[in-house]
Amino acid sequence: MGVYKMTTFEQLLDTFIIEQKTWLVTGNAGFIGSNLTEFLLLHNQKVVGLDNFSTGFKHNIDDVLASVGEKSAKNFIFIEGDIADFKICQKACEDVDIVLHQAALGSVPRSIADPVTSNRSNITGFLNMLTAAKDSGVKRFVYASSSSVYGDSKELPKVEERTGNLLSPYATMKMANELYAGVFTKTYGIETIGLRYFNVFGRRQDPNGAYAAVIPKWVDSLLAKEDVFIYGDGETSRDFTYIDNVIQMNLLAGTTINTDAFGKAFNVAVGGRNTLNELYALINKELSARVQGFQKQEAKYQDFRIGDIRHSNADISKAQKMLGYEPTHTIYQGMEEAIDWYIADIKSTS
Repeated sequence: MGVYKMTTFEQLLDTFIIEQKTWLVTGNAGFIGSNLTEFLLLHNQKVVGLDNFSTGFKHNIDDVLASVGEKSAKNFIFIEGDIADFKICQKACEDVDIVLHQAALGSVPRSIADPVTSNRSNITGFLNMLTAAKDSGVKRFVYASSSSVYGDSKELPKVEERTGNLLSPYATMKMANELYAGVFTKTYGIETIGLRYFNVFGRRQDPNGAYAAVIPKWVDSLLAKEDVFIYGDGETSRDFTYIDNVIQMNLLAGTTINTDAFGKAFNVAVGGRNTLNELYALINKELSARVQGFQKQEAKYQDFRIGDIRHSNADISKAQKMLGYEPTHTIYQGMEEAIDWYIADIKSTS
């Protein structure tokens, strides 16, 4: 039998036991931000949270603080404010070691419906945070980019160095973030790393609202016996990525000593691909196994949405090689964990 070799991430968590840093998590009342906050607090780190509750929820912060316990909760400071306000960004960056910038107005359809409001958060807010971090002497700035930057590229899997023509204002904003970050690394020396998220899902993901992510929205509709709509023919495919993989990548990016990673962007995914039809069948299967009396139902198909990428599948070899990334959850492992949370959350709010 071979000797077990710890992963880069496992080694990092060992250092957290004795080495405490201060992390700023913007958008920390949201889905990804609240999970990052919880994980860091559970692993002996200090966290400053910043959110304006435009898409996040106070109950997410309350849930995090309850789950980490009284001792760890004392390592958390919250600032309510908007990243479009530069003074708020300056305040948030004081005495911070690492920024995990998650705050944004997500959603391709939202950006098409109202590009100006999205731009205020995703461009002005991003530049405010980047500048405030630089001015405060923050060394490391990790930020959320998006797989939407691949645009109409037909290449599969998607490789970081090759993108296509952008298909939405949201994609344009995320690409602008990457360009700004790269320039700030070259010009000012701040260590930026972009994370191109591929269809993240998991606990604390909001099932409500016009721009809710597809998985919690479908679970919600199925449990309520409402119609479920699939845009297009259902053969559109995505690299569905569980939240634990995203947490790992943020922390690896926040602490890596590989200088070649600075000023670059990395795919955050599993490296798999599932169609919407496969996803819908999987959700029906999981609900059938867990909810008494649940009956599978057929989806209804609508026209393709403007700005949607047809296929999305990531090459994760760059993240594996440069950051030591090793995803722990496939869509199937992630769904087994997430589905119970979705069910409990929907029951608690219904």
